[in-house]
Amino acid sequence: MGGGPTKPEHLLVVLPFDPPTALFDRIRRKHPHIKITYRQLYFTETPWKGREQIPPELFHDATLLVTLSALPPSPKDCPKLELIHFTSAGTNHVANSPIYTDTTISLTTSSGVHGPQIAEWVLMTMLASSHHYALLHKWQNKHEWGQQTDIISYMRNLHDKVGQRLGVLGYGSIGRQVGRVAKAMGMDVIAYTASPRDAPESKKDHGFIVPGTGDPNGEFPSAWYSGTDKEDLHHFLAQDIDHLLISVPLTKETTHLLGKEEFDILSTRNAYITNISRGAIIDQPALIAALRAYEDHRTSNPSYADASFSVALEADMKADTSIPGLKGAALDVTDPEPLPPDDALWDAPNCIITPHISGSGSAYVDRCFQVFEVNLERREKGEKLINVVDRSKGY
Repeated sequence: MGGGPTKPEHLLVVLPFDPPTALFDRIRRKHPHIKITYRQLYFTETPWKGREQIPPELFHDATLLVTLSALPPSPKDCPKLELIHFTSAGTNHVANSPIYTDTTISLTTSSGVHGPQIAEWVLMTMLASSHHYALLHKWQNKHEWGQQTDIISYMRNLHDKVGQRLGVLGYGSIGRQVGRVAKAMGMDVIAYTASPRDAPESKKDHGFIVPGTGDPNGEFPSAWYSGTDKEDLHHFLAQDIDHLLISVPLTKETTHLLGKEEFDILSTRNAYITNISRGAIIDQPALIAALRAYEDHRTSNPSYADASFSVALEADMKADTSIPGLKGAALDVTDPEPLPPDDALWDAPNCIITPHISGSGSAYVDRCFQVFEVNLERREKGEKLINVVDRSKGY
């Protein structure tokens, strides 16, 4: 890619959003040799398809492509294409496309842009659960101030996050921003990555970073674990984790990475699970069983099965390692998506489900193009691109 190309280029942008004209003007000012064509294409059942709505000559003429998922039908349909930038953090949704499997076209992602908004979603759901916001909102809707005994018990048994341990499974850009926020709340943060991060340089984040966010130098974790087998993973999960954040990419190796065996380990602390990655990383029936095990034990305990809320809450908040299962979960991703209306996951106890929107926000598109523009500059200077997909790893 070196040599500082000044030849005319054709950028094709295919996204499900309204045309970001201000961003296009910004690109034209910096790169006047680039022609820009925009096509709006909404989501399809098979993500990388839907190509029938894109005129073949556009793919044929494009040298650059910015897309969420739409790709040319085959390599012969895009002979000039040199770089594809995805507005997603991962590429698992297009891994079966011939462009992914049968070409060497450079692929880059928007990894790094999602950290701020996803970290806020993680914090929101974490606190909504631990502060029993559903109950507080119920009181408000019913115009109730709450019984004094319930309020006293609520205050006495509400545990803040100071001293609790956050385990980050996949310490990438999102995990780093969540780690930053958790550290500010007084939590202890430990990290897990596939490869070791022993040297200071190996702990650095070399991808796109929203200024003022993340953990650029890898300084927040008090301990760093690594590995690719079950034994390594189980050693990490056994570190008295109170809250587990799942932020690894979905690959063949990470599919159903967490199931009954892993949830049993986490049950020693009745951990809370947050998944902002991909639904298939979790064995959902096993998660439902772990959530139900905790709830069933709590509600069937004769000491408070028929007790008032104050008694039940007090028992619920006590650190009792004899209680099986997981305390709760927050899921922005499921398997499948959309989650069918009759799926048992909807009724799993203390489980917050949102429709894969944790990364959404008004700054999303602009930040995705910031990554692309960084790579335009690097490409023209013959420098190494950032956020490049390693097809052998799947991310």
